[in-house]
Formats: sequence, structure tokens, C-alpha cells
Amino acid sequence: MRTTLERELKLDADLGFELPDLGEPLEPRVFTSTYYDTEPRSLLRAGITLRRRVEHGLSRWQLKLPRDEARAEIEAPGGPAGPPEELRRLLVAHLRHGALVPVATLRTRRVGVRVGDGGRALADVTFDAVDVLEGQRQAGGFHELEIELLDGDAADLERLARALRRAGARRSDGLPKVMRVVGVGRDDGEAKPSALEQVRALLLRQLRELETHDPGVRLGDEPEDVHRFRVATRRTRALARVARPLVGEQLAGLAGELKWLAGLLGPVRDLDVLIVDVSRGVATLGDDRAGGEALVAGLEEQRESARDRLLEGLSSTRYLTLLDLFEATVGELRGDGGADLGPLAAGALRKLRKQARRLPATPPDAQIHELRKTAKRARYAAELAGGGEPRLRKLVDALKRVQDVSGEHQDAVVAEEALRARARGRMAVAAGRLIEREQMRRGEAREQLPDAVDRALELGRKRL
Repeated sequence: MRTTLERELKLDADLGFELPDLGEPLEPRVFTSTYYDTEPRSLLRAGITLRRRVEHGLSRWQLKLPRDEARAEIEAPGGPAGPPEELRRLLVAHLRHGALVPVATLRTRRVGVRVGDGGRALADVTFDAVDVLEGQRQAGGFHELEIELLDGDAADLERLARALRRAGARRSDGLPKVMRVVGVGRDDGEAKPSALEQVRALLLRQLRELETHDPGVRLGDEPEDVHRFRVATRRTRALARVARPLVGEQLAGLAGELKWLAGLLGPVRDLDVLIVDVSRGVATLGDDRAGGEALVAGLEEQRESARDRLLEGLSSTRYLTLLDLFEATVGELRGDGGADLGPLAAGALRKLRKQARRLPATPPDAQIHELRKTAKRARYAAELAGGGEPRLRKLVDALKRVQDVSGEHQDAVVAEEALRARARGRMAVAAGRLIEREQMRRGEAREQLPDAVDRALELGRKRL
């Protein structure tokens, strides 16, 4: 199984488009791709594509997972019977919806050029003529340009895109080929959804986040997947609490199960953050660097143990039952559809204001951590009440700033505790120096916090 990071930009072009002189011609290719999904199209709704590609008689399966401004492509050989087991193991959360079925077959004729710079291969620019097949019959088609970075960067991507647009290409929505055919990928909401529909929509978005990042968590090559997965569990639990006046205790059971899942995710994510932070500090230690590297090695070993426990949980019946419970609970949610969500947001902000007023001049670390939780609930309540509206967008951003500053403080607290627990033997001096660094970071966050809280409360007073 091979994994690569795919950084690309798609453009639209018409039949007859001619590639400008950008580099050396690539060998023309013809291949057929059959895309698979579950019956409810859970993969495509999560931004994930699974296909079997046949070229020159060779068959390979490719799974593409979303990343920030990129996609991870996992490839493994396999035949028409279905994806190989190593790919199926990444799709457990989706296979609970049922068997994988073919949803589209595309034949692609590709020409292109490789753009270089002094011996470096910057990007491949390709022009695809795509036929949509129904059996052996052509049932439509389209053309597409694609710039895939190799050793280039974002500036190269934009420069090449400008050159192609000057040659007649047009901006596109960037959807994968299969989504242009199947038509999945966008959720059309109501023009003016009720309060209950807004709650449902936000909850379903969190379920989609879990299904989007579940394969990446299992793959384990990108810490951001664990982060986004954990955020979805936290956000859902916060929404369950905020929406209680509207829906009562209907979300309590789901929130309880998500607390179990969060308990598995927390140690992995906390160690991901800790390892990155401590590694940065170790790079500055000079003669004490060896002791710092031993500290990092210990943290990485601890992280592997935490990840093993997480994967065990994700492989359990309890986890799959949780996902089914999530979907069923949202589908069956009942409440006052005509209720106003503004009072929910105002109530959450009042709790933040009261808690901030009770803080002493030098609050204990635990109180700052609790303030962060309250700010998070206030932010989600403001989003629920219409955080996309200009009236509340600045408030949501200000509450996120409180979260970020208090989160930086909490990260420093956790890091210091972890370093103190390991400050012995040859690691003692390195740990001491790193502890000083964390104390400075904690102090800086404490200095920034009052202004961040005041800004959020002032905006809340004006808008709620």
C-alpha cells in the first residue's frame, strides 16, 4: 500500500483547448476508473473517493482522503472482486451503511506536460477528455485541466493557473470527476431553516466530520485527522448542552457515548500537540539536546500506546453503534421548530460573563481551563443562532480568540506537567530548560486573556 499527498488545482476547458508551451510532453494515457460508494453515498458526502483504475491491463484501487488544501491518495493492487483488505479496514465507519457498489465509470484520455525548473520537476499539467460510460456505451462527457504539484509550491500553482486561464481555461469548483457525474458533494439547506433544523444541520455536520476523518485516524499519517475528529465530538457535546432548552434531554445518550470516544481521542491529540511543542524547544537546547531527544522519544512511545487504545475502540461494536445512534438521534430529534435561538446564545454568553467576573486577579490554571470550556459553549451557541450572519460573525471570531488563548495556556500547563514527570537522570537538565519555556508561554497567554475576554463580552453585549 502506497500513500502520497496530492496537491492539485482543477480548471475547466472546452474541447479543442491547446496546452501552452509550459514544459516537456508526458506520455499520453488512456485509463478507465470505476468509482464505488455505499448506497447512501456516505463516501462522497464525506469528500472521500474510492475507485478501481485499469490501465494497460493493470488494476489498482485508489482511496483519496481530504486534507487541508490537498488529498491523501492510498493505492494498492487489486482486482474486480472489491478493494483490498488494507483499504477496507480504513472504511469501517462507512461499510456499516452496507456494501460498496459502483456509482460511475469514467474513461479518461490524458495528455499533458511536465513543468520543470533547473532540473526540478515542479508540476504536471494535464488535459483530460472524460467519457461517462454506461456499460460499453458513452453517455456523456466533459473536459478538465489539472495542475498537480510535484516539487513546486503554492506560488507555482497560481502562476501555472494564470498561464492556463490566459490560454482559455476557466476557474472550476474543484470537485472530483465522479462528483461532477453523480452530483453529490453539496448539501442544499433551507432558505430560512427553523431553530430545530439549524440544530439538526449542525449535528449532521459533526457526524459527517466523524465519517470524513475516521479513515485518516485509522491510517495514522496526519495528526490533523485526530484533531478534527476530536473537535467534532466536542462540538456535538457542546451543542447538546446548548440546545437543551430546545430539545430537552434527547441528546443526552449521544453525548454520553461521545464522552467515551473523547476519552480515547484526548490522550492521542494531547500527545500530538505536546510532541510538536517539545520538539521545537529541543531544537534550541544545544549541548542539552540529547536529553531533550530522549524526552521526545518517551512521549512518542506513550503516544503509540494511546493510539493502540484508540484503534481498539474504533474497532469495537460500541463505536459503530455510536455512529448509528448519532444518525438515528438526529433524525428523530423533536422540539419547538419556531423557537428563537437568540436567547440560547445570550444565555451561554451570560454564563461566560459571570464566570469571567468571578476570576481572581491571578486565577488558578484550572479556572482558566473552565473558562475556556464556557467560551467554547458560548461560541457554538452563537454559531447556532446564526454565526454566519454579519451581526454575529465578529462575536464568533472573538469567542474563538478566547478559546485559542486559553487553549495555548492549557497546552503549556499540560506540557509542564508532562516534563516534570520525566525530569530525571540525563533528561533532567533538558526538561528544566523546556519547563522554563512552557512557563513563559503560559505567562504570555495569561497576559493576552483579559483583553480577549473583554472583547468577546463587549461584542456579545452589543449583538445579543
